[in-house]
Amino acid sequence: MKRVLLTGAAGAVGGMIRPLLASTYPEIVLSDIKEPQNLQPNETFIQADLTDPVSVEKACEGVDGVVHLGGYSVEGPWEVILQANIIGCYHMFEAARRKGVKRLVFASSNHAIGFYPRVQRIGPDVVARPDSRYGVSKLFGEGLGALYAYKHGMRVLALRIGNVGERPVDKRRLSIWISPQDLMQLIRIGLEHPELRYEVMYGASLNERSWWDNSVAYKYGYRPTGKAEDFRDEALAAQEKLPPDPIGEFYQGGPYCSIEFDGDTDEIW
Repeated sequence: MKRVLLTGAAGAVGGMIRPLLASTYPEIVLSDIKEPQNLQPNETFIQADLTDPVSVEKACEGVDGVVHLGGYSVEGPWEVILQANIIGCYHMFEAARRKGVKRLVFASSNHAIGFYPRVQRIGPDVVARPDSRYGVSKLFGEGLGALYAYKHGMRVLALRIGNVGERPVDKRRLSIWISPQDLMQLIRIGLEHPELRYEVMYGASLNERSWWDNSVAYKYGYRPTGKAEDFRDEALAAQEKLPPDPIGEFYQGGPYCSIEFDGDTDEIW
């Protein structure tokens, strides 16, 4: 990889990944609706709106690999999710194909499988149980990734990311947290591993409380160094200050499961 495109570069996760990408690859192209601050010598900004295929294709010019973090990053109204995360995601894959991009790392989400109970350990091959319109959009991106890998020969890695940060900040995130450095490890697998064609992996650090079987990632050489239990006391203390959420506390997706929930609580399982 000589030239790597990072979409969503002005966002929170983009800001954490930027310096790691810039110290690894010779040229970084940053794209977003607004320009990120403090561009480094090997970073170039190209403004692109995912709903505008022309600007997305411009951002892909001369790019070897894409790290696609762009889109609407939380639950939202259908029209917002549709434009940014579904239509916009299609524009991203299609622009990459048209410009000859070899590899794409897609930021999927744990919310693609959020309605699995916390007591159940799952791998990446389970039947999807999205917990939100946002989660549905991430499944669409995973499907596009498989299509473009098998039909068009692009190498694609879909990462069902838990929660990225310097530390887990509550009980749920003791199970799903990933450090920026460990996320960068997974990104490098997607951009560089010679045997990867299309895979779905979980974006999680070395978490003792994890609900996910991430053996696929380990097969490709993933060796996380972040340990959520190092922050256990702080996270559990913060949890005590949160209001009770019986639905969210049962399911892996947390509050995304309880938002707008009007199902039968007797059927929670």
